[in-house]
Amino acid sequence: MKNNKIVIYIGILAVGLLLGWFLFGNSSAKETEHNHEAKTETNQMWTCSMHPQIMQPEAGDCPICGMDLIPAESSSEGLLADQFKLTENAMALANIQTSIVGNGKAEDNTVKLSGKIVENEKANAVQVSYFSGRIERLNVSFTGEEVRKGQLLATIYSPELYAAQQELITAASLKESQPVLYKAVRNKLKLWKLSEKQINQIETSGKVKENFPVYATVSGTVSEKLVEQGDYIKQGQPLLKIANLSTVWANFDVYENQIDLFKKGQEISVTTNAYANKEFKAKVDFIDPVLDTRTRTVKLRAVLNNKQDIFKPGMFVEGKVKGMTSNKEEVLTIPSTAVLWTGERSVVYIKTDTNQPVFEMRIITLGNQIGDNYEVLEGLKIDDEIVTNGTFTVDGAAQLQGEKSMMNKEGGKVMTGHEGHLGMENNPSANKANHSNMNERIKVSKDFQNQLKVVFNDYIKLKDALLKDESNNVIKESKRLLGNLSKVDMKLLKDKEAHGHWMSLEKEIKASATSISNTSNIKSQRNYFKHLSSYLIGAIQTFGINEKVFVEFCPMVDDNIGAYWLSREEKVVNPYFGGAMLTCGEVKQVIE
Repeated sequence: MKNNKIVIYIGILAVGLLLGWFLFGNSSAKETEHNHEAKTETNQMWTCSMHPQIMQPEAGDCPICGMDLIPAESSSEGLLADQFKLTENAMALANIQTSIVGNGKAEDNTVKLSGKIVENEKANAVQVSYFSGRIERLNVSFTGEEVRKGQLLATIYSPELYAAQQELITAASLKESQPVLYKAVRNKLKLWKLSEKQINQIETSGKVKENFPVYATVSGTVSEKLVEQGDYIKQGQPLLKIANLSTVWANFDVYENQIDLFKKGQEISVTTNAYANKEFKAKVDFIDPVLDTRTRTVKLRAVLNNKQDIFKPGMFVEGKVKGMTSNKEEVLTIPSTAVLWTGERSVVYIKTDTNQPVFEMRIITLGNQIGDNYEVLEGLKIDDEIVTNGTFTVDGAAQLQGEKSMMNKEGGKVMTGHEGHLGMENNPSANKANHSNMNERIKVSKDFQNQLKVVFNDYIKLKDALLKDESNNVIKESKRLLGNLSKVDMKLLKDKEAHGHWMSLEKEIKASATSISNTSNIKSQRNYFKHLSSYLIGAIQTFGINEKVFVEFCPMVDDNIGAYWLSREEKVVNPYFGGAMLTCGEVKQVIE
């Protein structure tokens, strides 16, 4: 009986232990599982739907626009050291687009050239006056007017011609006794281009003509009026420039590496946007033997028949030469929108994974610019996939993730002005790194830096005019900038590398400022200002101006592509939106 009780107790104890394990052991497992999930949630990163470059370890507000942050996709598993990943959300919002690098040469070995129609200099003429006097009447009213050979162009009163006529009348009465004198007087009038008929008429009538006509010696189009009615002119002084536009020249730019492909007599097909469906045949007539050292091009010329008045001087044209062969290695070309350039380096962003938005910065060497494309001499190969739209946004994401970027070639976090939100507060070493990571400075004279500083001062005034939406002042300040840019003395640059950098930068700064000065549309002015800022940033990074300058960036400019600008102050005042979004942006770099 006792033994049976012991067995029952042991059974009850075993059931109790089993039940306790089932209840509390399973709960512990669940707690462990819960803790694991909590840890996973702790590693969750948060981003802004409007500013996808913002990444924070916890929920909160966007440090740029104040919107609530949303969970970001996990990103960095399996990435190499210099690679970084964007979320699909960021890709869509910034409209980031990529394209595959291909060869710039067409399959049928056709080379395309960009050119411009100009007057045929061989057919041009200058109409001059063969005697001095005052223009009593000018029969040509405007530039572009058609004239025909023998047409009356002007009527001139000439005191010396008046006196010569009187001499003729007197000599005519003495021609029997003074034949030599008579002949000399007639020849004098012939030197002033009076015809035999005119001379005989004066001699027969015995009357002096006060005003003499000037007739066109050629047919053509008046390309320039050099005088006005009532002007006093000298013998031999030009009156009009007349262009014969029955033939015109098409001048094309041939880059240095293409010179060996062309020769005189080659057939060239010419097209123009004015007649999109027509193709005009011509032959290469001349190749300039002198290289333009500024553009690194030579002029190739073709003569076009223009009896139908199809081509207008100043018109842009495209030339195609087929059947080209060369022993040179073919050069890759990429869109200019893919390139970020600081004056020191040219960089692009490579999409390293065809299935994932993973990117990596690549330093490249550029060749010539051909239209909207650049030749790539080093750094890329065929079939590389590169970012061609939204490049600035990708660059901003690289900076904020501490990877190599346009502004920071070594990698590491860049100071943005919102480090407290990014977990970098009270970190003086990060601030120090920010100042040491900018591009290497080329040493130049203080005189050169001071001249560049004057241009920078004009840039700041231009920026302030954009802030106030004052398009007329924008034009005024851009012209002032152009004037001071022309005064920057390149002879102060003794170093060949510095000389080359400045030539390239100065060309782009001038082009951007000129575009700004040529439009009163504030939106277009801001678009050109974006390019002006990019190249001036490169100039100041490369040469310096002995002043602290802040490089600032807003990712929302240009439909979320983003844009940089320069400022004397750390405080962000955005010039791209006028008064609408003055504080949108952040400091990307400090140039000392």
